[in-house]
Amino acid sequence: QVQVVESGGGLVQTGGSLRLSCVVSGNTDIINAIGWYRQAPGKQRELVALISSDQINYGDSVKGRFTISGDNDKNTVYLEMNNLKLEDTAVFYCNGVGVVPGPGYDYWGRGTQVTVSS
Repeated sequence: QVQVVESGGGLVQTGGSLRLSCVVSGNTDIINAIGWYRQAPGKQRELVALISSDQINYGDSVKGRFTISGDNDKNTVYLEMNNLKLEDTAVFYCNGVGVVPGPGYDYWGRGTQVTVSS
């Protein structure tokens, strides 16, 4: 029904920048929010940023450094990451929140690795 594919990860030095992209395809009409999450080794997956038609939210650790935005024509959500820190190293996942097969159904991508080095 819905496919979610992330791209843009890589290796960057501290203080550097990366832009991640999340392309959502298929029955996109059932998606009402897109979020970026990350999971570092040994840690739980955490919310990085979330965008919907009426709100944008950020995790406390990325406020002021990361920006989420969307291009409806391209069915793409971006995560602009600036001033990257060592602790930002993680696999970043894109998540589409849908209403089918039920409210709040999650569509996950496979993730893209972000590695920040000193």
